[in-house]
Amino acid sequence: MRDQEHRHKQAADLDPTRSNVDAIVRLEQEALLQRSPAERMSDAITHFTGSVAFVIIHVLLFAFWVAANLSLIPWVRPFDPFPFGILTLIVSAEGVFLAIFILISQNRMTRQADRRAHLDLQISILAEQELTMILQMHQSLCRQLGVEIKDEMGEVTRLAQRTDVQRLENELKDRLP
Repeated sequence: MRDQEHRHKQAADLDPTRSNVDAIVRLEQEALLQRSPAERMSDAITHFTGSVAFVIIHVLLFAFWVAANLSLIPWVRPFDPFPFGILTLIVSAEGVFLAIFILISQNRMTRQADRRAHLDLQISILAEQELTMILQMHQSLCRQLGVEIKDEMGEVTRLAQRTDVQRLENELKDRLP
């Protein structure tokens, strides 16, 4: 088993795409393992309630309930006469609990999305820094080789400068509605 993991790691080291996929899979697995028992239960409930099986079960239960309480099934004595107050109570309570479970799952997913957004931002900032460094190195090589860089508008010079993330954030804050 260990040999197989080692070969997989070697293959991932040679292939950046595989390495990235492995990193994403690892992050997703860690996020799933870090869920609290309540979040696991909530996820399982929302997974089931979002299924066709859940809809079919409800349709069958409601059909039986209505038929039984309208005396359409001879061997079942009505227990919740029209307008089906007990059924209304059960469905209302179920709706409240389902809403709570959905909110628990949504809160967990929002926290996970926030972590991903922070990771994306960090990677974007690192990529910008790397590209700025590459552009600066490229300009330096061009100068050493005597290659003239056409930069009438100053765009290359601006792009070769480090991006001030705080200034960009403030500018967006000021200009966005």
